[in-house]
Amino acid sequence: MRYLKLPHEKRREFLIELKGYGILYAPVSISEKNFDYKKVDDVDTIRFDYNRTVLPPRKYFFPPNETLFKFDKKDCRLIDAYEDPGTFVIFGMHPCDIIGLRVLDSRFIDDQPDTYYKRRREKGIIIGIDCLPDEYCFCNIRDADFADRGFDLFLHELDDGYLIRVGSVMGHKIVDACDHLFEAIKAEDISVMTRKEREKQAMFQHYENWDNLRYLLELQDSHPLWERESEKCISCGNCTLTCPTCRCYDVQDVPELDGNGGKRIRFWDSCQYREHGLVAGGHNFRDTKLDRFKNRYQCKNAYCETMTISYCVGCGRCTQFCPTGINYRKNLMEIRGDE
Repeated sequence: MRYLKLPHEKRREFLIELKGYGILYAPVSISEKNFDYKKVDDVDTIRFDYNRTVLPPRKYFFPPNETLFKFDKKDCRLIDAYEDPGTFVIFGMHPCDIIGLRVLDSRFIDDQPDTYYKRRREKGIIIGIDCLPDEYCFCNIRDADFADRGFDLFLHELDDGYLIRVGSVMGHKIVDACDHLFEAIKAEDISVMTRKEREKQAMFQHYENWDNLRYLLELQDSHPLWERESEKCISCGNCTLTCPTCRCYDVQDVPELDGNGGKRIRFWDSCQYREHGLVAGGHNFRDTKLDRFKNRYQCKNAYCETMTISYCVGCGRCTQFCPTGINYRKNLMEIRGDE
C-alpha cells in the first residue's frame, strides 16, 4: 500500500481538488448535535470531527426511494428509468460505514447482483477518515473499527496533517494528479499515528468477544428482556433506517392517472413495520411487535460469510436515534450475561 502525508495547510486545497471529480458529499452540521452527509459547495462547511451521521452513506448507492423503470401500456414496453449520477465523491466515511458498504456489496453484488446498486457503486469514490469512539460506539467488538480495504483514500489524523493510505487505482490517480499537495512520510509521523491508534483503542468501553452472540440470541428466546424492551418500541423504524447494513425494501407499481402507463418504485422498508411480514391472504409472518423486535436482533447479529463478521458494525446509530431510549448494545450485553 502507498502512504503519503497531507499537511494541514493543504487540506482545503485537497478538498477543492476532490470536487473536480464530481459532486462532493461530506458530513456537515444539520443541528447543534447532529450531522449528515450532504452535497457540499463550500468545503469549509465539512466537519472532520463528527461522530456519526444520521443516515448512513448507503443512501447514495441504495436510495431511500427510486424509480426502477416505467411501463407503457399502449406500446407494451418497459422504459429504463435509471438516472446516471455520474462520478461522485463521498468524503469522510468512517471505518464502520466503509465496512457497512462492503456488507451491502455481499448481498447486492456478490450474492444476487442488483443492477441499480452496482451501477451506482461503480460511480462512487470513497474517501475515508479515522474517528474517535463515543459512548455509543462498539465497532471494535464487531471488527469494524479499522478498514483495510473498500476505500480509494483513507486519512489518519496526525498532529500537523494526515497520513493517507492509498487503497485503489482511482486513489493513485487522485494523488498523482495533485502530488504537489503531499509529502513523504517520516518516522515521526509513523510514531504519531501509532500513538493515536493506541489512544483510540483505549477510549472504547468494551473489549469482549461476541462471536457466540448469534447463538445466544436463539437460546435466550424466552429471556425477559424481549418483553420488557419491545414494550418500549413504537415501531417507528428509526433503528433500521439509520443502519448502515439494512437492505429491506418494498416495491410498488404506481399507475398514471390516464391508465396508459406507470412506474415501478423501490423504497426502503423496515422489519419493524407491521406490513413488512404481511402477505396475500392477510397472513403476517411477524404479527406482533415482540416478533419483529426479536427478528431485528437476530438478523443484525447473523453471520455474513463473505465478510466473516456480523451484519451489525457497531456504529451506535440505532441507540442514539431511538426516540424511546432503547439501548441496543446494553440489550445485547444483557443477553450475553454481561449486564
